Amino acid sequence: MSAPRHLPASTVAALVTGWAEAGGPAYRALAERIRLLIADGRVPPGARLPSERELTEALGVSRTTVASAYRELRDRGYLSSRRGSGSVTSLPSGAARGTGGRSTSGMTRTPEFDSAGLLDLTCAASPSAVGIGSAVGAATEDLASHLGTPGYHPQGLPELREEIAAYYEAKGLPTTPDQIVVTAGALAGTALALRSVAEIGDRVLTESPTHPNSMDAIRRGGNRIVAAPMTPHGWDLPLLEATIRQTAPRVAWMVVDFQNPSGRLMPDVERERLALAFARNRTTAIIDETLTDLCLGTAPMPAPFATYNPRGVITVGSLSKSFWGGLRIGWLRVPPALVARVLDARASMDLGAPVLEQLIATRLLAARDEILPERRTGLLLRRDTLMNAVREHLPSWSFEVPGGGLSLWCELPEPVGSSLVGVAERNGVLLMAGSRFSPDGGLERFIRLPYTIEPDALIEAVRRIAAAYAQLATALPRRNAAMIA
Repeated sequence: MSAPRHLPASTVAALVTGWAEAGGPAYRALAERIRLLIADGRVPPGARLPSERELTEALGVSRTTVASAYRELRDRGYLSSRRGSGSVTSLPSGAARGTGGRSTSGMTRTPEFDSAGLLDLTCAASPSAVGIGSAVGAATEDLASHLGTPGYHPQGLPELREEIAAYYEAKGLPTTPDQIVVTAGALAGTALALRSVAEIGDRVLTESPTHPNSMDAIRRGGNRIVAAPMTPHGWDLPLLEATIRQTAPRVAWMVVDFQNPSGRLMPDVERERLALAFARNRTTAIIDETLTDLCLGTAPMPAPFATYNPRGVITVGSLSKSFWGGLRIGWLRVPPALVARVLDARASMDLGAPVLEQLIATRLLAARDEILPERRTGLLLRRDTLMNAVREHLPSWSFEVPGGGLSLWCELPEPVGSSLVGVAERNGVLLMAGSRFSPDGGLERFIRLPYTIEPDALIEAVRRIAAAYAQLATALPRRNAAMIA
């Protein structure tokens, strides 16, 4: 078992800001603030808190206050004492991760009404973009020239790899077609990249919250997840750097472009700093950029993450979010020194993506400047519709306006996400609780709301969720209900 990650006293003090104004006994207010951080996943289970003396100095309170707060957390099951490890966070029995819905993947239904007439907000994927039909027709004609070949292309069709390389060149990242490996979607690309650079038992660093399917891919590959909690405003760079030093992960899997589910965009200065930390530790970074084309603002996008560490970053791309999930085409942009390892690892997985889909992808990427603006316009309308509906019908919920991507990451006043999922389904809406996005458990105060269905359906969905939330408030103990009302 790896050593628990240590949270510096300064980090904990910053996370519990405002606890002293909560009222009541000081130790109980401090304990409650730390408990919520653990329940929400902002402080992961298994993390080592600072000593009582260290936290006392950082907060400027009495030693008795901190000691009593820690004792309260131990009594409630959120803290345990281990010899040689100090006070280590935990979740009480029964507070394990939940799926937050019928499906563990959240990808088994169409993203609007399912067969039972339920509004489905479990799937952050849009219907096909305008232009798919034309690309299919043209690609079908292109297929004739390939029918006389065996049809196996383990690295991908040359013409598609050329388009993908040109795509990165346009972003200012020098890339050759030989660096591109075409896969059957981003998830397949993630699994292939992990198999190429990680061995069973290796640690893989990721954010919390993060994408559920990718977490599953990491675990099923026999790797151990090391989660670094995000702050309400983005990535905690000091915590990430400390985690890298303390755990020495072989690999990091991260989403820095409109992170799923938080919608955060990592700025250039943080990319450069994090890439340097990975390089110092010789950590290979697998960076998922499947949402990078869905920028809904006017500011220039940051440089691709691989710009700052060309030899240590594998980039994952896909057509699923920007064009259509029904086209199972993704790719890896691989440092030249790793291409042979990736292709060798692929030999036991599959022999290449379907030729027709690759031809369609080639056509779509060539026309991306004509197709994507309309895609973004539609998503901008849906995002603003959803935000306005949440502000009107769920005013106690809070969120940061995402600059792109496909979902709104909403924080509730109380950690009742999994309970809300069940009540909302009875009210005709399928949701995924925040706990499904947590590698370690917690995040019960959060709900992800994709803005990928029609605006009228989004408004109706929020109305139903608000009704479910009101019903839940009446069923909770009076102490919790008063905070939700």
